[in-house]
Amino acid sequence: MAKAKTDGAAAGAETGVEPLDSTLGYEQARDELIEVVRSLEAGGTTLEESLALWERGEALAKVCRRWLDGARARLDAALAEAPDEAETERA
Repeated sequence: MAKAKTDGAAAGAETGVEPLDSTLGYEQARDELIEVVRSLEAGGTTLEESLALWERGEALAKVCRRWLDGARARLDAALAEAPDEAETERA
């Protein structure tokens, strides 16, 4: 299994796809994901390049999903607290 990861990293290095930055913001990840999709749709890449782009896109999609899930959790928590605050203000 380690060999597959090494091969994927090598393919990423060959295509100029950098390792995913763990501090990537939502907008950065989304914009890069859009570019990855455009590159894949445009074609003209080798199989290895396409696979590396696909893997990068999957990783970027996970970053976006984490940001959106976090935002949803924060909103849900704020909405759950809102009725409690309104009752406290009335008292």
